[in-house]
Amino acid sequence: MPPLTPCGGEIEAKMILERLFRPKPAKIAGQKLYSEVVSQARQPEFYSRLGAPDTVEGRFELYSLHVVLLLDRLKRQGEAAADTAQALFDAYVSALDDALREMGVGDLSVGKKMRKLGEAFYGRVKSYESALASLPDEAPLAALVGRTVYAEAADAPTTAMVAYVLRQRQNLADQPLDAFLAGDVAWVAP
Repeated sequence: MPPLTPCGGEIEAKMILERLFRPKPAKIAGQKLYSEVVSQARQPEFYSRLGAPDTVEGRFELYSLHVVLLLDRLKRQGEAAADTAQALFDAYVSALDDALREMGVGDLSVGKKMRKLGEAFYGRVKSYESALASLPDEAPLAALVGRTVYAEAADAPTTAMVAYVLRQRQNLADQPLDAFLAGDVAWVAP
């Protein structure tokens, strides 16, 4: 007996379903960008040369800093960039939720902790926006980096981290928007 083959209607239905459930390009780009954030924030130089604390809190701050830098680059760049920025944020929040669960936070506590982390992140976004708007005066940015990235570190090299943030911000500004919309980013070394 010959194998059964789908008739034309079944093929058309399958194609429609694939289109409906295929992730949108912005979601794919946001996930790729977040993966790039994680890779960059894990560079050993942040912890060895720049003295960022290699703790859960220290990593949260570096992840947040890099997400903020990408959001800064994507803002006011049109609808596709806004969609990609939202997808990046969604991937970041999802990763935070997963990390809490992996650390053993119970289901009943995850929501409360996520709310605190979300509020902390929104606070970082507003603070970084304000500090970056103050440029060329670097003092607000240095103070912010000291309060966030180096909150756990005494005698932290905030000047070196501020220099990195400024180099990275310029580097991101120099890259074409289309690269970000495809989920590609090239970082400068810490």
